[in-house]
Amino acid sequence: MPHVVTQSCCNDASCVHACPVNCIHPTPDEPDFGTAEMLYIDPAACVDCGACVTACPVEAIKPAGKLDEAQLPFLEINADFYKGGRTRRTILAPHEKPLQVAEREPLRVAVVGSGPSAMYAADELLTIPGARVDVYERLASPYGLVRTGVAPDHARTRQVTEVFDRISREDGFHLHLGVEIGKDVTHADLLRDHHAVVYATGASSDRRLDVPGASGIATATEFVAWYNGHPDHAHHEFDLAHPRAVVIGNGNVALDVARILTASPESLASTPISRPALEALRASAIEEVVVVGRRGPAHSAFTLAELVGLTSVADVVVPSADLTGLDDASLKHRTIAALPSEPTAGRRVTLRYFLSPAEITDTGVTFTRASGEAEHLKAGLVLSSIGYRARPLPDLPFDDDRAVVPNDKGRVMDAGEPVPGTYVTGWIKRGPTGFIGTNKSCARETVRQLVADYNAGRLAPALTA
Repeated sequence: MPHVVTQSCCNDASCVHACPVNCIHPTPDEPDFGTAEMLYIDPAACVDCGACVTACPVEAIKPAGKLDEAQLPFLEINADFYKGGRTRRTILAPHEKPLQVAEREPLRVAVVGSGPSAMYAADELLTIPGARVDVYERLASPYGLVRTGVAPDHARTRQVTEVFDRISREDGFHLHLGVEIGKDVTHADLLRDHHAVVYATGASSDRRLDVPGASGIATATEFVAWYNGHPDHAHHEFDLAHPRAVVIGNGNVALDVARILTASPESLASTPISRPALEALRASAIEEVVVVGRRGPAHSAFTLAELVGLTSVADVVVPSADLTGLDDASLKHRTIAALPSEPTAGRRVTLRYFLSPAEITDTGVTFTRASGEAEHLKAGLVLSSIGYRARPLPDLPFDDDRAVVPNDKGRVMDAGEPVPGTYVTGWIKRGPTGFIGTNKSCARETVRQLVADYNAGRLAPALTA
């Protein structure tokens, strides 16, 4: 029987390279790898060897005959990806050619940040004999959004930290916690002590809603950081005393928030959720979370896998009036159209469409439709969830329009010229796109540019090498 990917996987492509028959796609060398919602196993090509099961760091793959009821929709999700006779390329070797460096002093690299992009960059660098990687993290614990951005009830996704634990035990890896670049150490300091610096700081801020009253509301990512116990957000307080909450934006983070707000607190008690957040949720009066999109269901930003996961643990409804114009024949949109249209008796998540926020008031949110008709949703808690945004870094150029550090395949560029010894990877390099494992191929590209520069003699010696 075929194997099946059963959740929004981490996309690190370990399963792709483990598969002996090339039946898992898209692969890192295929153009849709960076935009696909997840990876998919071709049911017609799978030979049931189980190699992918062992390789997957988050236990996302199971035999088709061992799926529980909540996972059964993934049979169709995997099969649907291959409908229409998709032509797939043969994958590249996992690392093309092994990294090789010139015979000089051992390579020494500083990596700023300790999230997935940083850890994958460190892993790639440590394939070089004698290399030393110093990872600098501002917080007192590592791994970035894997710890503070993944919902506490997504235990399997959080298991990718075991991969990072393995990387941190490699010879040459050194982790420095509680070190803030620009405050405790400067870019010049790092370049003095290392051949190169790789910035992997992610996108730690949010895009902000630009409507009257929006300055007084929090974002969904701040709410996620609060219930995950992020030290920068532990002091926040949220109004959970009203029966309705509204989330403006409908990506995966919005669904995470909706799921946590409607979950039974007892089901969260055994997770790593912040204890103060758990107590606040125990006292919550919220009965409905409305997740709102500006456009129609065809433009829902959440992935199908996240929607399926939500419907397996929560009641999800969508008013029939909001399904107008649902003419897309994709499985994702058929799944949305099949949701109940009538409110349920208990806690629920309601998906709303074609509503543009016009004003945030003390009583909730006023929306408008294309027709000009206004609709006011009463709510106590209002959160915006319209995307991440990176912040400028000390001593580095910054493209404010794209919210990234200007770069050429990871080499930092300033006025069209490379900044010596300075590189980026992850969201600060490409913007907030992709999944946890997408950073693996992104880091590989950056590290290869760094090694090429080292071999060409373009990197200054490390004074403490």
